Amino acid sequence: MTRYLDEPSVELHAKLEAANPGGSAKDRPALQMLTHAFETGELSPGDTVVESSSGNMGIGLAQACRYHNLRFICVVDPHAQPQNVAIMKAYEADVVRVTEPHDGSFLAARLHRVQKILAKTPNSFWPNQYANRQNPIAHELGTIREILESTQGDFDYLFVATSSTGTAQGCRDYLRRLNHHAKVIAVDANGSVLFGGSPGKRLIPGIGAGHLPALAKDQTFDDVARVSDIDCVVGCRRASQREAILVGGSAGGVLEVVRAHQNRIRGKRIVAILHDSGTRYLDTVFSDQWVQSELGVTPNMIEERIHAPALTAPAPNHPQSETSS
Repeated sequence: MTRYLDEPSVELHAKLEAANPGGSAKDRPALQMLTHAFETGELSPGDTVVESSSGNMGIGLAQACRYHNLRFICVVDPHAQPQNVAIMKAYEADVVRVTEPHDGSFLAARLHRVQKILAKTPNSFWPNQYANRQNPIAHELGTIREILESTQGDFDYLFVATSSTGTAQGCRDYLRRLNHHAKVIAVDANGSVLFGGSPGKRLIPGIGAGHLPALAKDQTFDDVARVSDIDCVVGCRRASQREAILVGGSAGGVLEVVRAHQNRIRGKRIVAILHDSGTRYLDTVFSDQWVQSELGVTPNMIEERIHAPALTAPAPNHPQSETSS
């Protein structure tokens, strides 16, 4: 990406996970978790898979379940993108929607419903993306190795959105085993409880968590940066204007974090993992009406932010730091 940043000395490479068969980075752990379950005997053809998802994992599992002759039940909440739900249903998934948070968290409500469904469904299996080690392993086996191959291992920073933290963990662990010098920057959302954050309202799916996943417990990265929903919108629209690429909500947040850091990483080679496509956010992130009604921001305000100088990034290695204003 040569136009997104204002600092020409920063070389930014984007890994577009929307090119995966199901359209997102979640395809990888979806298939890996099911494959491992088949190998261990936890899963057999004809069984029922039940999972909680904000959208992309649901699509990845729906696709993999359809291929392996498994029934799939996905539990979503009101923030699930309509397009994602429609895609899951196209793969003949059963979609169950929770409408009220549990202890202030929609994720907790989804997990509670998953347990109820498992209890009454014979021959059912819960992949549990939030605790399953096959989640980060999928990214060790695929994502980071593809990045290393395409860059010949020559990059200095990896920026990646976090939710279950599977992508960031898998990439970090493989790099550390290689003694690679690249720093891994985790991008989290304002209002997320990850990394000791405080819970708050979040509307962009796929980044942050309202309930601490088991995989995320005690996880540390070289730095953590937090973004607001508005930052994600700005990043998505700037990528569209500058690069003619439609990226999803979490990817917009990742790109804005890179832009906020650009003066501190002059002369460096950067890789940003962009988890999915903006085509699934046409009714939200790319809708002026939605942005104004849900985020209280006018189209003119967003346009001003797109062209304004980058936000100032906080000093590195401050896990509680925030990129957004």
